[in-house]
Amino acid sequence: MLKQKHLIAGEWVGGAATFENEPVSGKVCSFSSGTEVDIDAACEAAEAASAAYGATSRADRAAFLRCIADEIGARVDDIVAMASAETGLPPARLRGEAARTTGQLRMFADHIEAGGYLDRRHDPALPDRKPQPRPELRMMQRPIGPVAVFGASNFPLAFSVAGGAVTKTLAAGCPVGVKGHPAHPGTSDLMAQAVDIARRSCDLPVGVFGMIQGAEHTLGAALVRHPLIRAVGFTGSLAGGRALFDMCAARSDPIPFFGELGSINPVFVLPAAQATRGAQIGADWAASLTLGVGQFCTNPGVLVVGPGQGAEALVAAAKAALAKAGAEPMLTHGLASAYRRGALANADIPGIQIHVLNDAKARDAAPTLFEVNAATWLAEPTLAHEVFGPAGIIVRGSSADEIVAIARKLDGQLTCTLQLDAADTDLAAQLVPILERKAGRLLVNGFPTGVEVAEAMVHGGPYPASTNFGATSVGTLALRRWLRPVCYQNLPLELLPADLRD
Repeated sequence: MLKQKHLIAGEWVGGAATFENEPVSGKVCSFSSGTEVDIDAACEAAEAASAAYGATSRADRAAFLRCIADEIGARVDDIVAMASAETGLPPARLRGEAARTTGQLRMFADHIEAGGYLDRRHDPALPDRKPQPRPELRMMQRPIGPVAVFGASNFPLAFSVAGGAVTKTLAAGCPVGVKGHPAHPGTSDLMAQAVDIARRSCDLPVGVFGMIQGAEHTLGAALVRHPLIRAVGFTGSLAGGRALFDMCAARSDPIPFFGELGSINPVFVLPAAQATRGAQIGADWAASLTLGVGQFCTNPGVLVVGPGQGAEALVAAAKAALAKAGAEPMLTHGLASAYRRGALANADIPGIQIHVLNDAKARDAAPTLFEVNAATWLAEPTLAHEVFGPAGIIVRGSSADEIVAIARKLDGQLTCTLQLDAADTDLAAQLVPILERKAGRLLVNGFPTGVEVAEAMVHGGPYPASTNFGATSVGTLALRRWLRPVCYQNLPLELLPADLRD
């Protein structure tokens, strides 16, 4: 069922160069490896489709999104089987991710049909105004043109070929060129087939959707630098994302780069909550930390606790839960190696107390748990760097002032969480104004793993959590990344976009 090729201008195109996937189970497959010639052809096709696709009605684009959802649903068994083999993620998790993907497609179909995202504005002409007449002004959001999207390794369905950024790009009226993630090329292949069949069913231009496969970094660089690409969406490592961000900025025509790069998602346990339910918080935090082998961008890698009752019970519960957790395969051998390097580097820092140390080999990973006091944490900035995987650090503050100091020292985050009871309100009131400047989402008495796809969701934050603090990659506001406002002055109705004529 696999094409094992690139999708360019509506055709499946191969080449001499190939690369192989590295499945946890099942047979190894070879896939065509893209070239700059392939990138150029895909971008040319996207540009050729821009005007026609940007002029489609909201109803037609909504029908396209729903058709993609239907096509994914029709082959979900094959998609889940391939994704599980390539990533090691359990089928139940992947079925939930597939439902999230199709649900998001349908949600954005409803959203664009409602039309509020267009932000339409109209200033009628005032021909008799003194000292100067006012022209008629109309404004609305318009698609920016071809967008490049990089598939994410940790969400092979919901943040990849037909996932978050692609859904919003197509909803906005922008053609999209996807760089499939080399960790799951078979999954990308099947998802791209679903999108292509939907495009054909809806009789849309061939350049509306394309996908290039390949494991070489030069391929991504060529896509970002292509002069026809108008913006880039990326979810991945800080190093990789920063390199692409710099390329976007260094272009002769700089373009926006919407990157989600890294976050440690700290959880602050306030004194009353710690005293009344410290052990439960410790166990629940460990469960969130190890969910999906810690391979969530919202993984809560840091737990800040204070002095007093409940602290020892909390640490003991977290330690016990993590010590019992077995080794599981990570998404790639490279991620597993990077996890081990990061965990071992932290273990060598003076002042670190080691509670649980990962001893897994090859592609597997097991939890790591360290503890430090606030002084060590504040003095060692490397401790605040994300270690992608089930790595946890408990930071002990000796006072409310130290807990506030920890909050002030944080870099940008996707999330910050407060575990609190009613008696903690005063300290929480000190922390909230600090943390809302640090993160895109604040939580109380929960854990950040699990991002609701909803109107009010923000999945982004100050750098390095993301490269654009005013954007989100989840929620309906995410559509704004691929739009720009255009003002039309004194244009006759017949020359206006259809959505501005009424």
